[in-house]
Parts: sequence; structure tokens; C-alpha cells
Amino acid sequence: MTDASRTHGPPVGGALRLRVLAAMSGGVDSAVAAARAAEAGHDVTGVHLALSENPKSFRTGARGCCTIEDSRDARRAADVIGIPFYVWDLAERFREDVVEDFVAEYEAGRTPNPCLRCNEKIKFAALLDKALALGFDAVCTGHYATVVTRDDGTRELHRASDAAKDQSYVLGVLDARQLAHAMFPLGDTLTSKDEIREEAERRGLAVAKKPDSHDICFIADGDTQGFLAGRLGTSEGDILDEDGHKLGTHEGAYGFTIGQRKGLRIGHPAPDGKPRYVLDISPVDNTVTVGPAASLDVAALTAVKPRWCGTGPAGPGTYTAQLRAHGGEAEVTAEPADDGAELRVRFTEPVRGVAPGQAIVLYDGTRVIGSATIATTERTSPAGVNSA
Repeated sequence: MTDASRTHGPPVGGALRLRVLAAMSGGVDSAVAAARAAEAGHDVTGVHLALSENPKSFRTGARGCCTIEDSRDARRAADVIGIPFYVWDLAERFREDVVEDFVAEYEAGRTPNPCLRCNEKIKFAALLDKALALGFDAVCTGHYATVVTRDDGTRELHRASDAAKDQSYVLGVLDARQLAHAMFPLGDTLTSKDEIREEAERRGLAVAKKPDSHDICFIADGDTQGFLAGRLGTSEGDILDEDGHKLGTHEGAYGFTIGQRKGLRIGHPAPDGKPRYVLDISPVDNTVTVGPAASLDVAALTAVKPRWCGTGPAGPGTYTAQLRAHGGEAEVTAEPADDGAELRVRFTEPVRGVAPGQAIVLYDGTRVIGSATIATTERTSPAGVNSA
């Protein structure tokens, strides 16, 4: 790229030395990111976000996210790096913007991604706003993504140099203002995770051998269905085939996602002997419709609440799209509606397992164009059930 350069931090006011607030989860990635920012000469302060009103309700052990142990790990890492460290209580904001949103989306028959919502509402909204108010220039995190600064000073979000570790999908919700104050020191790392751990060990960071966090931080035992049942209660409903015939029952439609194969608890096999998948979830009548894999093929979708990493597209364009954090890319044509409230997407080849509530993130090469939340899908099979 001839008119842009890869940078780790925002060129705020042309200053080389920035005041940086490093979000430290207690894991190895954020610790190494903070250490690299300090080593680069920035004035770094570490902060751990207390996101649970009762930290013991979040998963304990080596999670690198939201427990009391994690805050202590983050503090020890800050001490080794030699930077000031604070704990900020954002539990109420997290509950309202992430946890309650998660429950409401499932109740409505949609499949949300709480990590995107956390990045949008907590790390690069609540945290960034507070950081800027206190005079910081940038928020630093351990995400694997790259910021590119163009000659005109505008900034772009790109995939990480190492595609295997790329986390740009969960950052696709960042707008131009948030991107202008984002710093990702690990984005240009062409190394394995083992080498990141070796770097942490060389730096004397005790989190070097700490396992990565997985799943959803606010579900203590990893049982999403049990968590939702505790919030929404149980409500028996029918599991139907595509023709409306009853195949079984369930205890709550919220416990299913589009494309799900396991845990359907259908007592007898399909006539063709092939697996069945969740095709549709109807919270109105509390039914779940299942059918063959071919009925999951989606040709097009409409997404809402688009957020652009810079200036959004003015008309139709050809892009690649990613539909889940660890999924592959699909070629699409996409066009925003005239009022900018919707994004209409058509796939070159049908894709499967597309669920309302998921985020679709558009890319132009390695550059993140933006994201939107899937609202409806258009199936290729006449017998399929359109999601809504």
C-alpha cells in the first residue's frame, strides 16, 4: 500500500509520545500489549475493568477476563512493566449494555455476539470516553488487528498480519472516532501464540503460561442454555419439521440457534437418515423448526444498524464478508439503503448457518469496511423457512 503506513498508535496532534490507557484483562495478550506500548516510549497507565457486580459469579480460574484473580494478575503485570494501575468499576454499564442485551436478543429469537457489544459499548465507548475526559490520547488493547494511517491522516482498520490470530471481526463495530484513538500493539506480530508467551516470560510477566479465555465471560459454567433459563424461565414448546409436523418438544426456544445440530432431542430419525438442523426460531409461538442442511442455504440478507470504520459506502460494492468470529470469508455484493439504516447483502455462493442477531463484517482485502446486525435472511430452498 503506497499511500498508507502501519502504525500501533494514533497520531494525535503529531505527538510521538502519547498518553495511553492500556486495558488489562489479566491475560497474556493485554499484558504484552501494555508492555510494548510502554517500551515504545508512551506514557502508559494500566486499567482493569471490573465488569461483574459479583465477581465470583463470573468464571473463576485462568480465564483472563472478569474475575478477582484476573484483576490481581493484571495488577502484578502492571507492577512488572512499571506503570500505574487502576481498577474501574463498569459493572452496571456492562450489565445494561452487554448482559441484558444478550438475554433480550435470545428472547427475541436472535443470536447475539456479546464480544462485539462489549467492544462497542464498553471498551471503545464507556472506557474511551472516560479516558479522553482524563486527558489520554489512546486506548490500548491486546486485540490482534492493525491500524493503518493514510497520508491524509485518516485511519483504517485492517486484519492482523497473522491471519490465524486475527480479531478484526469483533472490532468491526468501531467507528471513525473510536478508531482514531485505538492502539493494537500486537497487530503486526507475525509470530505464534507460543512466541507471545515466550515474550511475556522474557519480560517477567507471570501470566505467560495463563490459558486463553474462551466462551462468554459472564456465564460462569459455560452453560448458555442454563443461564438463559435462569433469566427467562422455562416454557415448553414444539419442535416441528418444515411441513409443520411435531417431532418433539423443548423447554424454551431461546435455547437454540440457527444451524444448530446437537442437542435437538428429537426421538426419531429423519426419513432420509440424515442429520437435521435448526432452521427457524419463533419466539411468538415458542416453536423451533428443523430440517436438512440444504434448507440452511442463504442467498441474501438484510442487516440493520450499520457502523462504518470511516466513511461508509455510498452505493453498491463487491466485498468479502465474515459472519462469525472464527469463520471464513464469503464474496458478496452489498449496498446501504438510501436512508442508511439498512445494509442489503447478496452472496455470490449460498452460505449456511446465518442467524439473525449475528454481525456481518465487510472487508475490502484486509481492510474492515464496517459491520451491521443481521435482521432477515433469504433462503435458496423454496421449502426453507425465512428467518425474521
